[in-house]
Amino acid sequence: MIVLGLESSCDETAAAVVTAEGQILSNVVLSQVEEHAPFGGVVPEIAARAHITQMDRLVAKAMKEADLDFDQLDGVAATAGPGLIGGVLVGLMTAKAISAVQDIPLIGVNHLEGHALTVRMTDKIAFPYLLLLVSGGHSQILVVEDVGKFRRLGTTIDDAVGEAFDKTAKLMGLGFPGGPAVERFAAKGDADRFDLPRPMKGKPGCDFSFSGLKTAVRQVLENLGETVTEQDKCDLAASFQKAAIDALMSRMKNAYKIAKADHPEIRNVVIAGGVAANASLRSQLEAAAKEKGYSLVVPPPALCTDNGAMIAWAGIERLRLNLTDTLDLAAKARWPLDPNAEPAPFAGYKA
Repeated sequence: MIVLGLESSCDETAAAVVTAEGQILSNVVLSQVEEHAPFGGVVPEIAARAHITQMDRLVAKAMKEADLDFDQLDGVAATAGPGLIGGVLVGLMTAKAISAVQDIPLIGVNHLEGHALTVRMTDKIAFPYLLLLVSGGHSQILVVEDVGKFRRLGTTIDDAVGEAFDKTAKLMGLGFPGGPAVERFAAKGDADRFDLPRPMKGKPGCDFSFSGLKTAVRQVLENLGETVTEQDKCDLAASFQKAAIDALMSRMKNAYKIAKADHPEIRNVVIAGGVAANASLRSQLEAAAKEKGYSLVVPPPALCTDNGAMIAWAGIERLRLNLTDTLDLAAKARWPLDPNAEPAPFAGYKA
């Protein structure tokens, strides 16, 4: 079984070809960082235009690198949501065209499920497992019970953690994307210099909140005035990163208890999404998981950020179960993994 996967939900245009054995035959990703950097964040209209301009070329490149013709594909998968709707439409419509012309199954993939299932391609782990999904748009803790079956334990009630990293970087003028920039500056800073809040820490449940932490960073900068030095930025970045990770770890502490009570068979903890590339977060999660008797599983860094291989793999997982879609499949700006979870106040599509 061979599937072509297309991803265009935010600011990466991506196409990949993956086999049922988890072999990545090609994985082409085009970043739009240069286009969005002057604005300090992703501009939806610019992202959609870039996807339109580049998607056909990247599909052709992915197929050439895989050394395959379209008639050798068993299916085509594309992100159908959640995400910036203009971008989602580009990838989904391209997949529909390939599906129609080649008469092969179309698989609409939830972008978040792509992240969630990547470890089954890279590490062959079994269901169920505990997942910390952290990216620019989402911060969630879920039990991954099966393909298409998730139980959400917690979500953000305002900002996602990746969003907080990006906005903190923008406040300090560190550049875009913010996550890697904050991590670089934090490596040279004193994480104990600024006393920043740990939102939700000590409260029951697993929900997150990061807007207050972002506001605290802005207040520190205002108090420093116009004489903010390079070392001030390093210390503030380190203090912010420490506070954000402490907040995540406090929520995970509760999640371990809840997951173990409902699923004592769980042996693996997974972190996925762009923020999974943060070395400090991975280190602390690994230590905590080991202490609780779990193994931490993290996809390779290139598969933590948005990519087509994760969409192709999720397509394979769904195709195995005959979970395919018709050509009238609609793109979705919001598509929760757990539709039965209680709505989170102020979270919107991030839930």
